[in-house]
Amino acid sequence: MKNYYNNQPNGYLESIQKGLLAVRSYDLRVSRGIGSRDEQIARLKKELESADAIVVGAGAGLSTAAGLTYSGERFERYFFDFAKRYQIKDIYSGGFYPFPDEETLWAWWARHIYYNRYIDAPKPVYQKLLSLLKDKDYFVITTNVDHQFQRAGFDKKRLFYTQGDYGLFQSVDPTVQETFDNEAWTMRAMEAQGFVLDENGIFKVPENGTISMKLPAELIPTAPNGDPVKMNLRSDDTFVEDSGWHKASAAYSDFLRRHENLHVLYLEIGVGANTPVIIKYPFWQMTRDNRQATYACLNYGEAYCPREIEKQAICLDGDTAEVLEEMTCTIFTTENLDMHTALKPPDLQMKILKKP
Repeated sequence: MKNYYNNQPNGYLESIQKGLLAVRSYDLRVSRGIGSRDEQIARLKKELESADAIVVGAGAGLSTAAGLTYSGERFERYFFDFAKRYQIKDIYSGGFYPFPDEETLWAWWARHIYYNRYIDAPKPVYQKLLSLLKDKDYFVITTNVDHQFQRAGFDKKRLFYTQGDYGLFQSVDPTVQETFDNEAWTMRAMEAQGFVLDENGIFKVPENGTISMKLPAELIPTAPNGDPVKMNLRSDDTFVEDSGWHKASAAYSDFLRRHENLHVLYLEIGVGANTPVIIKYPFWQMTRDNRQATYACLNYGEAYCPREIEKQAICLDGDTAEVLEEMTCTIFTTENLDMHTALKPPDLQMKILKKP
């Protein structure tokens, strides 16, 4: 059923091929980067300013840094009833729980979708990242499925969600190569469980704490042709890569091809070890293949690179929110210094001018 797209480049498969090449060609020695944290921050700032193109590869760590956590307070606030009855420990594992019936299954998924797709992240981490990229030639590949890039204002034409979207259903019949928007259904399903809108238009648990863990049978979602549906999330070979997915995959391939011999910054943020062959390993390989390229890794506890590219690499270990906060601090250049200091009293002007 995917022959229709065979004449288009497939950035997803091309990236995986590069990732597999990296696995075969690199040894096991890793580096945490060269230089102090301040020196690496300064290098990253310089790369962001001077690169011909920026390829962002984002994983779950970026959304976690933005406050979209799957356990703890958020989980206990919105899924306390499921936690108590089924001993579910977090939002992620709940997505795999064998619920006793469809009414309960889809009540869970309505909440799962809503609180991870149809509200903004608690912290403005995505907005800070956009402020660094908005005037640059950039493209984003992400394994995240929460739509936060678009909610923050990123250009949809510069985004490739490889693993699906919480906002889409697909038929349980994978030969139906289409996806279906679920926003209207999600809002009805949240209301049916007893959630109420607050003054900001966000669904909350009512004051009496009474919500239902079941949907009415008539609210169980179906495809337009009446087929049962499931989430459009990559978990096996039945994942539907619809026309929008293929368009984004081709756009990613084209972006990489047009910039492959230029000064490119491969900026990896919050990518863990679950699917490194999609982003991390291909970024290593593309950096190795292009002596003008730089690889930057922002990660909490897992900021590293192969020794073979350490001279081209920046590794910043820590909370991504804090790193981006440092990155978005105003950088006074020689060009704008006179205008800025002219607005300050003489004593403050001297402090600014003396700042290293």
